Amino acid sequence: MALLDLSPDNLLATTRAVRKRLDFGRPVDPALIDECTELALQAPTASNSQGWHFVFVTDAAKREAIADLYRQAWAGYTQSPMSAAAVHAGDASMTQTQERVMSSAQYLADNLHRAPIYFIPCTSGRLDGMSGEGANVAHASSFGSIIPAAWSFMLAARARGLGTCWTTLHLMHERKVAEILGIPYEEITQVALIPVAHTKGTDFKRGPRRPTDNIVHFDAW
Repeated sequence: MALLDLSPDNLLATTRAVRKRLDFGRPVDPALIDECTELALQAPTASNSQGWHFVFVTDAAKREAIADLYRQAWAGYTQSPMSAAAVHAGDASMTQTQERVMSSAQYLADNLHRAPIYFIPCTSGRLDGMSGEGANVAHASSFGSIIPAAWSFMLAARARGLGTCWTTLHLMHERKVAEILGIPYEEITQVALIPVAHTKGTDFKRGPRRPTDNIVHFDAW
């Protein structure tokens, strides 16, 4: 498949969390997944560890079982202070945006099983029992070794007309998902669940973001 005509800046600015515009009825050529994976493996890793594992789920029964667990986690999330509806509570300028996010996320929860492929990036080892400042280093190094690779996969997918969405709610049931997929839970940490599908149209825009004045700090907070 030919690449979309996107400059590097446009690719970075328009790789969105795609939910309602995922085309569930169109199969994804495995060759596209291979291309995205090859590019993802060029991402940096701590100490060049390359301890990543990419699990792709195409089996319909397994996708359905995982989607059921996701929906259970979603039900709790909607009532939590971490939900998109609660994150910007009190900020009237963000109300409409967050309502759209929640509507879109609800749609994905209802239809996740229809995505033709789940991409579950994983990293070697587990950090559950670590504490103290050393744990912060370990977590940063471990997640910093897999998340750039997963994001590279998502960028490569966007360039090929595929949509993706970073989700983590299934991690509320990580052990059960590991059992469904045969992932050795004591040795491997799942990091996300990313549905992959062709998109309905390819014209995505920049997302609304806060001004850099409120985010950037030079030399002091």
